[in-house]
Amino acid sequence: MNLFKISIANLKDKKLNSFLSALLLTLGIGMISLLLLLDRQLDEQFRRNIRGIDMVVGAKGSPLQLILSSIYQIDAPTGNVPLTEVNSLRKNPFVKTVIPLSMGDSYQGFRIVGTTPKYVEHFQAKVLAGQLYNASMEVTIGSKVARNSNLKIGDLFSSSHGLDSKGKTHGNKKYKVTGIFEPNGSVVDQLILTRLSSVWDIHEHEEESGSSNHINAEPNEEDKQVTSALIQFRNPMGLLTLPRQINENTSMQAALPSIEINRLFSLLGVGIETLRALALIIISIAGVSVFISLYNSLKERKYEMALMLSMGATRSRLFLMLLIEGVSLAVIGFFSGIILSRLGLWLFSRAAEQDFHYSLRGFSILPEEVYLFVVALVIGAIAAALPSLGIYKLNISRTLAEE
Repeated sequence: MNLFKISIANLKDKKLNSFLSALLLTLGIGMISLLLLLDRQLDEQFRRNIRGIDMVVGAKGSPLQLILSSIYQIDAPTGNVPLTEVNSLRKNPFVKTVIPLSMGDSYQGFRIVGTTPKYVEHFQAKVLAGQLYNASMEVTIGSKVARNSNLKIGDLFSSSHGLDSKGKTHGNKKYKVTGIFEPNGSVVDQLILTRLSSVWDIHEHEEESGSSNHINAEPNEEDKQVTSALIQFRNPMGLLTLPRQINENTSMQAALPSIEINRLFSLLGVGIETLRALALIIISIAGVSVFISLYNSLKERKYEMALMLSMGATRSRLFLMLLIEGVSLAVIGFFSGIILSRLGLWLFSRAAEQDFHYSLRGFSILPEEVYLFVVALVIGAIAAALPSLGIYKLNISRTLAEE
């Protein structure tokens, strides 16, 4: 007798109970798997983009907001700071690199960032087609920008004031696309990069157009401002001394990415742990559901079991048959949960792509999910084994006589 075929036939016979047990396992495993995927993906995205950035300086306000806007481009900037104060950091012996950023405009929701070639070098971005911008009002665009906006090399476009597509258009001066970066998985993929002078020129032009008594179209360096700057220290002493000096003695604030991102993850961790606990509860309920289902099934199939025993089947084979039923439900629940988690990650990725231009692409099986599969099998086996032990207490003659 084929135990596997009989076990599957028994599960099909109890469709509602089998479906409920498998559904609970699917939900529990799906939630845990999705949390594992999101935790891995978000951690990789956050860690990749802050690598090599020891400090961010910008206008006073929320340190986390400064980090999110300057490194990840997913929040509004805290304001502007004088270029002279940023440039003064270059003379500090503890500072290795200063990368100024100027933001505030966008095109079709993609941010235009004025910066220096050091920014491109830092993120190891390589030009796929065309060349890197080398004059004011020239831009090199990220791979996602090129794909979603249909901009090509040589195209001209007008930027919008603000960080979404609803701002006022700067129609009098247009940017020219000179190059496209190849995809490299960093924030550069979703940015339009240009020179700092481009951002100054376009806003100076707006001021000149709106003022009849404007005389000096080229302001002094003391009048120029940037949004923020990314700082890399030369040695650990910079971390110990510079942030406090900047916060106390300048109009800027200094924020440390490692501290702020760890704080963000600790806040998110409370919700993640709560969801993980809920998923474990659901899996436990699923195990109880399998136990009750097989226990009731055993009571209803006493005569069938006794008949099979009288025809030569051993108690061990019947025990194994019921065990296969429980393990089969666990396998179905696990793979359905894995599919559900990938669907959830895809929906989350679409939402993140639409709102922040970040995409999550890691759909492969994680090492932790292998352990999750073992846990599912153990739960299914234990839930099936406990009621199945009743087979060894079954009285064949009495059961057949009662029927």
